[in-house]
Amino acid sequence: MDLNSDLGEGFGTWQLGDDNAMLDVVSSANIACGFHAGDPRTLLATCERAVTKGVVIGAQVGYRDLAGFGRRFIDYDSADLTADVIYQLGALDGLARAAGDRVLYVKPHGALYNTIVHHEQQAAAVVEAVRRYDPDLPVLGLPGSVFLHLAEEAGLTTVREAFADRGYRPDGTLVSRREPGALLHDPAEVAERMLRLVTDRTLVAVDGSAIKVEADSICVHGDSPGAVAMARAVHDALSGAGVPITAFAGAGS
Repeated sequence: MDLNSDLGEGFGTWQLGDDNAMLDVVSSANIACGFHAGDPRTLLATCERAVTKGVVIGAQVGYRDLAGFGRRFIDYDSADLTADVIYQLGALDGLARAAGDRVLYVKPHGALYNTIVHHEQQAAAVVEAVRRYDPDLPVLGLPGSVFLHLAEEAGLTTVREAFADRGYRPDGTLVSRREPGALLHDPAEVAERMLRLVTDRTLVAVDGSAIKVEADSICVHGDSPGAVAMARAVHDALSGAGVPITAFAGAGS
């Protein structure tokens, strides 16, 4: 199982999360691209640390919304969104290459991630951006999303993702951060949920029902309270059960 986290989300002197500690735990790093978070120096340093620790670099592309941390919906024209995603991919890929590796997968961030679960026009625009930049890049997204469906149709490699520290609705989508039950905080509970996910392919939704969730990668958000402790708990629970922690994309390839 792959473990991923959102990293490089500081800006200037403002630091968010403990990227160094998280890079000791995860196998894949979703590194910001400067649109929702991250300045060039922060992003380069994060890429360098990922390379040093053998963690695969992914581009976390998002809406152009620093003030809202990319968590506010933007009604994009398709051509604008495609160009913005290509721009972000090129920027982070350049920094990753300067650090000694390259971008090896793509994961949308925040509001863009949630929007393209159902929004076909924006999902198609993101797929088009990845296809035009590098059709060999895998894309990470929510199982059953329009985004992954369109990506498969376009010939892209798709990777299904589950969230360790987020609540789920009965339909398999994430509970909005504005609603109760959106965020989980207990490392032991989170680790138990992820072990159940890996062994039984099920999670408990906010209404108490058991839902089927197929996942190839587990995300622990780098900006969540206690993120490192949760990531370590998940890592240790899976490793203790004999589940190897390995990146879905090839490091150094």
